[in-house]
Amino acid sequence: MTPQPVDSPDLWAGLSTLEDLSGEDDTAPEVWEDPIPLTGRRERPDFPAHVLTAWVREFVAAVAEETQTPVDLAGSIALAVLATAAGGRSVVHVRGNWREPTNLYTVVALPPGNRKSAVFALLTNPLYEAEKQLKAAMKPVIVEAEVTARLAKEAADKAAAKAASADNDKREQAVATAVGLAQTADTLTVPAEPVLLADDSTPETVTSLMAEQGGRLSVMSAEGGIFDIIAGRYSGAPNMEVFLKGHAGDRLRVNRQTRKEYIDAPALTIGLAVQPDVLQEIGKVKGFKGRGLLGRFLYSLPVSTVGEREVITEPVPEQTAATYTARVIALTLSLAEWTDPAVIQLSPEADAALIAYQKRLEPQLKARGGKLGHVTDWAGKLAGAVARMAALLHLAEHLGEGYAHPVPEATMRAAIELGEYYTAHALAVFDVMGADPVLGRARSVLDALRDNGWEDVSRRDVFTVLSRSEVPTVTDLEPALALLEDHGYLRSYQPERTGKRGRPPAARMQVHPTLRDAGR
Repeated sequence: MTPQPVDSPDLWAGLSTLEDLSGEDDTAPEVWEDPIPLTGRRERPDFPAHVLTAWVREFVAAVAEETQTPVDLAGSIALAVLATAAGGRSVVHVRGNWREPTNLYTVVALPPGNRKSAVFALLTNPLYEAEKQLKAAMKPVIVEAEVTARLAKEAADKAAAKAASADNDKREQAVATAVGLAQTADTLTVPAEPVLLADDSTPETVTSLMAEQGGRLSVMSAEGGIFDIIAGRYSGAPNMEVFLKGHAGDRLRVNRQTRKEYIDAPALTIGLAVQPDVLQEIGKVKGFKGRGLLGRFLYSLPVSTVGEREVITEPVPEQTAATYTARVIALTLSLAEWTDPAVIQLSPEADAALIAYQKRLEPQLKARGGKLGHVTDWAGKLAGAVARMAALLHLAEHLGEGYAHPVPEATMRAAIELGEYYTAHALAVFDVMGADPVLGRARSVLDALRDNGWEDVSRRDVFTVLSRSEVPTVTDLEPALALLEDHGYLRSYQPERTGKRGRPPAARMQVHPTLRDAGR
């Protein structure tokens, strides 16, 4: 709809029509209940730890108990740990040509003092141990390759020098020998030292590491500095390419004067624990939403336990910790040697459960009236995220033999429950980021009501003081007013007719006393 000027007769005629339909009750009573905060209705369920594989579930619960932190923190980090172990080395075949890599982007937001670093260390320590073992196993191979490459290079150099000084009758054969040795030396490569994890690395470093590691890497951090780096802390401009393609598995090619790197199937995992303010700030970074970076994360916004924690707690049982450590390492090592990824198949029952979930999800993506209509970039990837989580739960259950068994229906339903958890939390997070235009307009209306100190106001008056860039038409205003009325900030009423002829008076709104007082 083309925005109309404020003094347009057609605009006000349309506004009057909307007001005529807005209510027929007499003036509302004077008693007001406390309004419900605009974000107060978002339910944030607890992390469904019961759906995790037993050895993961037991460790997550034990860590949450010892550290007195929300189980959401350890649970989301545990999923990132599994994705680190399997990402780049396995894919899940959903149906047809639809395959999903098994890497994830997770982020948990908790205020300071919630022991995020301690939980991170407990969950990720086995990955560092697995990395050490991979390095130890690879060291002899690297040494042998280095010696072989050096000898080949020396032989090629000597052959080239000999060819340069050879007599004419022997030059052709000497050159052919030198060329052959040079080509052989050029084909010899030294394997890179295995690296599983990076911490707040630059996009360029992440790209180089992924290229060295066959496309696989994980960025795990108990801070949110990686967002600042992506936003351009060092370069001055956002650099998101590797983080966008690293999630989707799209081919990544870097051609610059200083380097050329090719990654056919990148698989980047990100596991972060940040402060809530970080989420609010990244929502403002130009390009993060438009390019789709924010739509790739599974968000968790648990309720802090600070102030309600027990001082003396049960430590993580030694056997529980030992089992967790051994199995994370076993899963990592079992997949480390795969060059072509292990393919995880869905059982027909698991696929049917996912199809039913997709059918329930689709109507929620409608731009008008859909629960997820304002976050379609995120919600459009949700079914894929569920398939990835199902594969990770399956691999955790079967470790290195997961590819030999199809994912059962129960595992898919467990992943769907995780998907519903992350959906509820994502909606809360996107509220914080201001992703919902209706919510944003409702907040602007609240500011206008406070600033003007109105006790009783017409829709026309409210519309007049708002920015046309934010609220172009009356139609755009109505959902925001309905939301505020639903939350108890406003009450619509129909004034009594003063005469028997003409159009009935336009509906008006009473304003909650707390807003009126704030404007004085």
